[in-house]
Amino acid sequence: MIEHPRTGAGERAAAQRMLDRVLAKDNRNGAGGRAHGARHDRVGRHASLSHIADAIRDDIAFARVVLATDTAPGQLAVHDPIRDAPPGITYLVETPHDAGVVITIDDVPRDWGWVSEDGIETVSPALRALADELAEIMNGYNRGGAGIERRFFGSVRVRGETLVWGSPGS
Repeated sequence: MIEHPRTGAGERAAAQRMLDRVLAKDNRNGAGGRAHGARHDRVGRHASLSHIADAIRDDIAFARVVLATDTAPGQLAVHDPIRDAPPGITYLVETPHDAGVVITIDDVPRDWGWVSEDGIETVSPALRALADELAEIMNGYNRGGAGIERRFFGSVRVRGETLVWGSPGS
């Protein structure tokens, strides 16, 4: 209507104002700035945190068992932090709060999970990669952005130490 040659100046101005209001309202609702994780739709829009925690557990189990296949001769081996972690490591996925998911990595061998340089002990690159991978799985079920609240706040921990805040933007 705004571009039509027979539209009068008053009608054109009114149509432009209405269009500007619609576009401004759309931006206030955050339609342009929303972000959903890659696995967000897998559990459904209104999934409970316990259902999300179950899905995260399944993803970790899948990464440990199914991805643990041998590489055929002549093919490049793909590094996967979960698959390549020591087999004795355990994972606990909990929802201790109404809006929180916590993944705890336990039974980490000292020589694999920490490195010591000049008497200062730090987290090893392998343990950091494992925590990052777990945070990525967890964030796949989250959402966030302008005009929309996060579905949950998440973290990855090792024996009570928080290594990675798993929520987007933190």
